Amino acid sequence: MEIQVNGKQIDIGDALREQVTDRIEERVSKYFDRAVDAHVTFSRDAHLIRVDCSVHAGHAIVMQSHASAAEPYAAFDQALDRIETRLRRYKRRLRNHHAAAKASAELVAAASYVLEAEEEGSEEPEDLQPLIIAETKMEIPTTTVGGAVMRLDLSDAPVMMFRNSAHGRLNVVYRRPDGNIGWIDPQSQS
Repeated sequence: MEIQVNGKQIDIGDALREQVTDRIEERVSKYFDRAVDAHVTFSRDAHLIRVDCSVHAGHAIVMQSHASAAEPYAAFDQALDRIETRLRRYKRRLRNHHAAAKASAELVAAASYVLEAEEEGSEEPEDLQPLIIAETKMEIPTTTVGGAVMRLDLSDAPVMMFRNSAHGRLNVVYRRPDGNIGWIDPQSQS
């Protein structure tokens, strides 16, 4: 597994880099013997150290977490514990090779855009087209609602679009402010 450890406005020493590499390989190999890669980024967040951790464990299986603490080792341990908790929770579903093969064959390509936020109190712009800051490619999987909720939880994302395997229409699951999961299933117009 390829592991990349970076620091933003913070120096990452060899001891921390070695511990991060060893701990990720140890914890992820419990669940996946052939994980692809991992990215760990340490950054300053006021007086705390923030760690963003992303592990690409297999085709279309990406787990992300973050944590903040006063010490970089503690922040990393918290972020890795969150990933391991998710792996343990979904281990049986993730190991189902038949479902993974089916899902990988039914991915739809899409583009994802990041738009510039409007400043509060600013006048209404003459051009109503927002400024695109970033553009990435992504794949929309075909899965069940339960599978989409699992992927949403693993990726720690606020929203996920998927093609519902029950009827083939595009659906969305999202994390609500109250902590519950919302599901949008548009009805066909017949």
